[in-house]
Amino acid sequence: MENNYNHIRLTSAEMGKLWVTYTGNTMAKCVLRYYLQHIDDKDIKKVVKNALNLSEKLVNKIKDIFIQENFPIPIGFTDQDVNLGAPRLFSDEFYLHYLKYTSKAGMSIYSIAIPIMTREDIRDFFIKTFNSAVNLLNEVNKILIAKGYYEKSPQIPTPDKVDFIKKQKYLNGFFGDIRSLHALEISHLHDNIENNVTSKCLLIGFSQVSQTEKVKKFFLRGKELTNKHIEASTQQLHKDNLPSLPLLDDLVSTSTYTPFSDKLMLWHKIDMFSMKIRSYANAISLNGRRDLGAMYVRFLKDIGLYVEDGTNIMIKYGWMEQPPEAVDRKELAMNKE
Repeated sequence: MENNYNHIRLTSAEMGKLWVTYTGNTMAKCVLRYYLQHIDDKDIKKVVKNALNLSEKLVNKIKDIFIQENFPIPIGFTDQDVNLGAPRLFSDEFYLHYLKYTSKAGMSIYSIAIPIMTREDIRDFFIKTFNSAVNLLNEVNKILIAKGYYEKSPQIPTPDKVDFIKKQKYLNGFFGDIRSLHALEISHLHDNIENNVTSKCLLIGFSQVSQTEKVKKFFLRGKELTNKHIEASTQQLHKDNLPSLPLLDDLVSTSTYTPFSDKLMLWHKIDMFSMKIRSYANAISLNGRRDLGAMYVRFLKDIGLYVEDGTNIMIKYGWMEQPPEAVDRKELAMNKE
């Protein structure tokens, strides 16, 4: 028997997660459609097509839910935000790194949504969406490995035995006897560097093609900020003679013709930097050294200020679409006729 959810209103959590998933995937549709205009490698073209098909499927499904719930359809991003005739901006290899990063970001959103969904149909939607993102990431990783582009996390020795931490100095990081990085710290340093080298590559491309001076300066500032975080994280790995990851800066072409609206590019980078907040917070939660904790706190401050400045630019130009929000009861009372 098919369940009927017409009598159950969407909760705030369901509205919010559906809204952000819809908006993000309208943006993804624009970006991926442009990428498909400039791909030579047939394997990479196939996975980009699969990613586009997934975004189109998600947008259509959420649109149906919104119509059923009499919920206003977000504008998101449309054909006006992409120029499919613009020259190539990125190499084929970059598309794989980009899809890996955005798949991880999507998995983060969808996994958090699942336990806070009340309606079974919405929860099932996010479970299926999460699984689709996992499958896409697996496909991307297989191609990265096959083509020699995959960067593994550093190797460390297998422990000889089970051991326990015996002294408080295990937490040291600034002074005294500082221990080597443990596996989880290495994992998150590597992951954050990987995210940042992809983000920096995108920022270089966006800064070349941005048409608004204020937005261009914002991207250039983001590039420097991201590079600073890459260098600081890399230094932590190098202290223990562990390898870092190569930059992807050379995967950007010399084109200065914009394939995307400044609205889309700015929203995209605010979204990516917002995801860094969660990634850095995850790293702090599994960290055991004071110096690394302090480093991530600095990173979070940098990102928080940067995202706020970007949001202010979006608001200034009338590009920031408002998500669903609670009623302002005080304003309601004051405006009573």
